[in-house]
Amino acid sequence: MSRRCELTGKGVMVGNNVSHANNKTKRRFLPNLNDVTLQSETLGQGFKLRISAAALRTVDHRGGLDAFLAKAKDNELSPKALKIKKDIAKAQAAA
Repeated sequence: MSRRCELTGKGVMVGNNVSHANNKTKRRFLPNLNDVTLQSETLGQGFKLRISAAALRTVDHRGGLDAFLAKAKDNELSPKALKIKKDIAKAQAAA
């Protein structure tokens, strides 16, 4: 399981630990990932995703999973999220 947000694409960053003596050693900055179930109003079902805390706040701010995916760029989404986006678009076109 990769350390990458399925909705925003946020992943691991690298940097340095800097000591008081200004010694530098490599370190990793890990994203704050959470396993959540998000509900789609259009499809009427929930989807389990591994997303960052910042992405969860953004989903709430935009008004739910359907609205978030409608504005999201395809190249940032995981294959699972991209399939959900296409299913939602198909269901909205049919309705």
